[in-house]
Amino acid sequence: MRYFFHIGFNGRNYRGWQRQAKAHNVQQVFEEALSQILKSPTFITGCGRTDAQVHASQFFFHLDVREAWDFDLLFRINKTLPDDIAVFDIIPVAEDHHARFGATLRTYDYFVHTYKDPFLSQVSSLYLEKNLNFDNMKQAVALLPTYQDYRALCKSPDNYRTTICKISSATLFLDETGDRFRFQVSADRFLGKMVRIIMGKLLLIGRDELSVDEFESYLISRKTPETFEPAFAQGLYLSKVTYPFLDIPPRTEFSTILQTHSDAWQTV
Repeated sequence: MRYFFHIGFNGRNYRGWQRQAKAHNVQQVFEEALSQILKSPTFITGCGRTDAQVHASQFFFHLDVREAWDFDLLFRINKTLPDDIAVFDIIPVAEDHHARFGATLRTYDYFVHTYKDPFLSQVSSLYLEKNLNFDNMKQAVALLPTYQDYRALCKSPDNYRTTICKISSATLFLDETGDRFRFQVSADRFLGKMVRIIMGKLLLIGRDELSVDEFESYLISRKTPETFEPAFAQGLYLSKVTYPFLDIPPRTEFSTILQTHSDAWQTV
């Protein structure tokens, strides 16, 4: 029997989702908690990987068991997990439904605040900027769905069989004060640090340190820049994962501090 777990986590205290030696990670926390509750060694498969300190307001993993449990696992797992990880739903699915390979669309949101705020410091990225050129940033963002090869805007492109990513939408949002903005991008897949690298380039464009034409040249030539300036990790959220057989709205309460007055966000 296969179950999908719909979860969210604050990545501040973790070296990403994936299990790795000598590093505190979300997958290990889940596998240890489930092994304890189910009284059997438990292994899970996540919908993807996340960088250290990156958050997920929506994430899925699947778990295979021989027999269904006869107790309230949702209640028990949430009591066992630390406060920075939550399980929202446990959903029975067909045995061939795969958390990673079955996903057809993933959405990331990157939040930036340009003024110092101690309550945003761990859930949004602080960049003390004035008079960012949002018009040029918008032009650069609009280019993203028109290209598919992101070899020049990812870490270690030679490690991938292909660097093709089909971006279906990319949007820049600005709050009503102009002090906070959000970059949202959706695609069938993403490469290592791809969103943070793009965000770093957008900030350079906003400062007029990189032109829109220079940004597009990376996409055209597919030549890796000499230096990368990925944006900070804490502003990035995996915010939506969509399957042909499962499309659940994110639990926006998980990032309430950022979603408050969400109707104030306007496209640039």
